[in-house]
Amino acid sequence: MRFRKSSSIATAWGIAEATFFFIVPDVLLSWYSIQSYKKGMFGCVFAVLGALLGGALVWWWGQGDVGAARDFLNQIPAINDALIAKVQSQIEESGLFALFIGPFQGTPYKIYVLEAASMGYGLAILMLVSIPARLVRFLVVALFVGFIGQLLRKRYTLRTIRIAHLSCWAVFYAWYFWVMGS
Repeated sequence: MRFRKSSSIATAWGIAEATFFFIVPDVLLSWYSIQSYKKGMFGCVFAVLGALLGGALVWWWGQGDVGAARDFLNQIPAINDALIAKVQSQIEESGLFALFIGPFQGTPYKIYVLEAASMGYGLAILMLVSIPARLVRFLVVALFVGFIGQLLRKRYTLRTIRIAHLSCWAVFYAWYFWVMGS
């Protein structure tokens, strides 16, 4: 039952972040990994599945009314016309390989999906490229934080580590929204 609940949450977070939510699934995945690598790795798989579902929705919307979809994205914190234009340029220069660059630059996946749709990339190829593009970053974060968490568990309680975990993400997002502005 617990596995089903955690995988459902990871899937829902993946869908939400790929469409409208502005906090990455990495927060949840690293939380899971602190407790258990296995839980973190399964969470990564389900977050990717959610991202694919959410990405398909954004792609579909981009095929139908890219202007309305861009207007919607512009309402999300830390997304603006300049960032959308940057993603357009990255896709023009690098094709779908840009999906691997964005996650490490703090650029939301949903923008890449929308702009790929607007440039005529098909849903099937976009989803195939999205799998490793999303999974790599999720795994890197989950494994790294899980490793640190396991080291800290030798000295601190799980509760203390989780408080530190949430504090680090809060500091990161304060910095991110300050830098990315909107």
